[in-house]
Formats: sequence, structure tokens, C-alpha cells
Amino acid sequence: MILHPARAARLLLLVLTAACDRPDATIVRLPEQAPAQRLEDPPVVINAESPIIHPPALYARGIEGRVVLRLFVDQTGRLVADSTGVAESSGYPAFDSAALAGVAQLRFAPALRNGTPVAALFLLPVDFRLPQAGGITP
Repeated sequence: MILHPARAARLLLLVLTAACDRPDATIVRLPEQAPAQRLEDPPVVINAESPIIHPPALYARGIEGRVVLRLFVDQTGRLVADSTGVAESSGYPAFDSAALAGVAQLRFAPALRNGTPVAALFLLPVDFRLPQAGGITP
């Protein structure tokens, strides 16, 4: 039996349409959800690059460390300088000073509570790391 090309095309379209209408047991359907939103978040640093500099003398000696700063950011994301302090020292005054000096140049998105910007007190760890062989400083 030879079909006319137009009739063969209609038949093929009919078969494909019927095949597409059947549910496929191998396909997993995810429930419809609204886009993710920031509802409960601490302040977020928005600088493209960190203004905090590894102290040259400690860098030259291959010393790494961590300073934890206590910061207060208002509901607009502005750092309140009077509230800035060292919560956990690195044990190296140069790291502590570098963290305090650089944090003044950080910019923040404000904390959110139920999707509304709010003022927040929070801890910010500052890591001073050396580049790994063939790598970059995180």
C-alpha cells in the first residue's frame, strides 16, 4: 500500500500527537512553586571584591588566620561603624587591625525578616589565606 505524501504526513502527525498526549511514567513532574525569595537572611556582603588586605608582613612569613567581627547593619544595609568590633581575635594584632580597617569599605544588602529589610547584629568571619600552589586566594 502506497500513501500519498500529504496523507502520509497527516497520518504521521496524528500518530505523533497521540503519542505526546499519553503520560510517560518515566517523566517526573515537579510541583509548581513560586520563585525562591529571601525571607529570613542575615546581611549579605555585596562587594565584587573584598577590600580587606592580608597584612604584608604576615603574608611574607606565610601566616594565615581568621578574625571574627561583630557588626551591626541597619535596615538600609549601612554598616554602623560604632558597633564594629572583634568578637574572636586571630591572635595576631595585624590580622585584627586589617579586618577592622577593611570592613568599613564593605557594602551590605540588609538582613531580611519575613521578606522585610531589618537591622541586624551578626558575626562576620574574615579569613586570611595564602594562595595554594597553582591556585588563587579564596
